[in-house]
Amino acid sequence: MTTRVKVCGLTRPEDIDVAVRCGADAIGLVFYEPSPRSVTVEHARALANRIPAFVTLTGLFVNPDVQFVESVLDQVPLDLLQFHGDETPDFCDSFGRRWIKAVRVREEGQIENAFDDYRKASGLLVDAWDPNRYGGTGQSFNWALIPEHRPLPLILAGGLSSANVARAIEEVRPWAVDVSGGVEQSKGKKDATKLSDFMKEVHRVCKTD
Repeated sequence: MTTRVKVCGLTRPEDIDVAVRCGADAIGLVFYEPSPRSVTVEHARALANRIPAFVTLTGLFVNPDVQFVESVLDQVPLDLLQFHGDETPDFCDSFGRRWIKAVRVREEGQIENAFDDYRKASGLLVDAWDPNRYGGTGQSFNWALIPEHRPLPLILAGGLSSANVARAIEEVRPWAVDVSGGVEQSKGKKDATKLSDFMKEVHRVCKTD
């Protein structure tokens, strides 16, 4: 199985171009102002113009209000919504769009419960727990907490880079991997070499699988 790749937290046109050229399946734009990777609606619209066909443009939100999400949807051609906070299943499902839910993993059984609670999602993203930050921590978590039975596509995030993504794919067998900090030169600015190396590792391990 080919593991898909989402590159998240892009803020520069040149980084969009590199990610697409390297074969990213999805691009993530962050609509969460406290994040150093956050983009405005105007900025997001300009970046969205660089996304070609068959690359999924994803908008990441953290505990937003309804009006904010609807405002973004009115102005940016998002293909997929990603909710990375404490949103309820009903909230996530209220916009009439495909969506995925992120879970910050810290204990056994949490992922199984999330599969059940967010059963209408298009996928479940599992990330590292941090008491103060909603993702983007650069930390991994105990992959042994991920169950074999997965009613939804599983997206693995948290501390991934070219140094460990091949092992992650071999051990976890995720539907997709999500990378941000592991391919950056600084927060919000991607490194073309790191991004290329990351994609090469994904393609290498998938080819030999």
